[in-house]
Amino acid sequence: MKGKLSIIVIAIIIVLLVVVISSLYTVDQTEQAIVVQLGKPVGGIKSPGLHVKTPFIQQIIYFDKRLLVYDSPPTEIITSDKKNLIIDNYSKWYIEDPLQFYKSVKNEAGAQARLDDIVYAQLRVELGKHTLTEIVSKFRNQIMITVTNKCDMIGKSYGIRVTDVRIKRADLPEQNEQHVFERMRAERSREAMRYRSEGEEEAHKIRAGADKERTIILAEAKRKSEVLKGKGDAVAFKIYAEAYSQDPEFYAFTRSLEAYKNSLKDNMTLVAPPDSQFLKYLLPKKK
Repeated sequence: MKGKLSIIVIAIIIVLLVVVISSLYTVDQTEQAIVVQLGKPVGGIKSPGLHVKTPFIQQIIYFDKRLLVYDSPPTEIITSDKKNLIIDNYSKWYIEDPLQFYKSVKNEAGAQARLDDIVYAQLRVELGKHTLTEIVSKFRNQIMITVTNKCDMIGKSYGIRVTDVRIKRADLPEQNEQHVFERMRAERSREAMRYRSEGEEEAHKIRAGADKERTIILAEAKRKSEVLKGKGDAVAFKIYAEAYSQDPEFYAFTRSLEAYKNSLKDNMTLVAPPDSQFLKYLLPKKK
């Protein structure tokens, strides 16, 4: 009898332990939880810590409390100038209201599917208002801020907050890439030809200026040389005149010797009258 009583007590203790353990649950710092009873959420949002629930009737559904990133697949969007763009984007979001989140999308997979539709719709609307150049270089940051704000407003009805939407890459479709590359190559060729033409024009100007400056320098140098040469000749003539005036006879004699030296060569026959002034100093003086 006592053995049966002991077994009953042990069974009761085990059942109580199972009930106690089943009624306790913990929520991590990176999580938030809601209590579901017979498929319907009951109670509020459970913060991190130890909590109690009704065992076997209530279930705990955990949701990530951290910032989540959803990388959507590339999609094609048409710009205002009728250009097709392949947009690869990502979104940062987090669960703000777990109860509303559970009622509307159930889980993260459902939230990402709904978020994909929301982001794509807003990107298509906003990018459709701008040209390809504006999207790529001018207003990209402003466009993404607008898309983020609109996605966040819509996401509140699903219990989520969208903090950032960004474009990772914007590519042209393959059939348009070659056309764009050829146009870019033609534009670069035209620009290169323009630079070469401007360079040739500038080179001609520089060469013409250099030639002009060279002509001026040579003319000025020639003028100065002629002036200096004239001054030198004048000084030489003055010296010759002064020397000649001091002894005209000696000057005439030396000049005649130079003329003889230059005129009378080896084996040369010179025919001249006896009274020639050229042979004055070669003939004996008459007594």
